[in-house]
Amino acid sequence: MASKTAGARLEERWRDILSAHARTMCEIDRVLHPHGLGASDFEVLDILATAAPEEGEQCRVQNLVGRVHLSQSALSRLIARLEKDGLVTRSVCVEDRRGVWVTLTSKGRDLHAEALPLQRAALARTLGE
Repeated sequence: MASKTAGARLEERWRDILSAHARTMCEIDRVLHPHGLGASDFEVLDILATAAPEEGEQCRVQNLVGRVHLSQSALSRLIARLEKDGLVTRSVCVEDRRGVWVTLTSKGRDLHAEALPLQRAALARTLGE
């Protein structure tokens, strides 16, 4: 039996990563669906809750772009949807009018707290921790 080439091992590893990601995202989507959230929605709420732990603290959208694996336009649409649902508010940065601040509302903070154990349990199931 021929040993695998370095390229074949890398490809196999890459496919394993993609498979784990897909399984994990699907499981998170499944458990959060009853709460009106998807995995990407939760990810934004989670980052906001972590980045701005006190109610009323703001986070720049630009700071989310590098942490959420969505394009800038997809992230903007997601934030607009979260705002429509009353989970976040957006405001223009006074110092830099190109910048936009996002703030987690109390409703968003409550929903995040409710969904957090479900998301963490889904991570533990799919990632084997």
